[in-house]
Amino acid sequence: MTNLILKPKQLCLELYLFCPKKQYFSTINNTMHSSEPIRRIITGHNEEGKATFSINETLIPKVIPSGDAAMATIWTTATVPADVNDPIDGATREAGTTLLGGSVLRVVDMLPGASSPMHRSSSIDYGIILEGEIELELDEGRVELVKKGEIIIQRGTIHRWRNPSATQICRIIFVLIEAKPYRHNGLNLPDVMKHDL
Repeated sequence: MTNLILKPKQLCLELYLFCPKKQYFSTINNTMHSSEPIRRIITGHNEEGKATFSINETLIPKVIPSGDAAMATIWTTATVPADVNDPIDGATREAGTTLLGGSVLRVVDMLPGASSPMHRSSSIDYGIILEGEIELELDEGRVELVKKGEIIIQRGTIHRWRNPSATQICRIIFVLIEAKPYRHNGLNLPDVMKHDL
């Protein structure tokens, strides 16, 4: 259980240990960038009910179709509360931005100079900045710069991510858990993904 209270720097070391770099080509500024693969260590139980390491491997973040980020889904759960008897490797479960009824643990590398679409999901999202800096933009152009070691709690609001650096990837760990939609004037605010804004 001590892994749950690691400081960001310690968590960084755990994730990056003995992993070679992966090169990404940025269509934003036509340059190559290095991003660290992620080591994940998953525990489980053996046939005698004893604790064991069931998965110990390295995942490579993959650039998403929009080209603004590389992502790796580390784990998902189909339900909240989670069922630890579920034998499925959570990284292999199909998940969108969030997972209906469940949770998602994902590493996002925002590429230098890149910006996400303005979007909203019916989820509560916990974000921890491991490397670099990210701008979090809300409605009406409100922006907050979030730095390494700082934490974001995103509560179903519309937002966009922007990496202000021209050279450094911003690595963020996200935990996304389904939530009831935010209600305004008696109506649920819908999930949105605005690629054109």
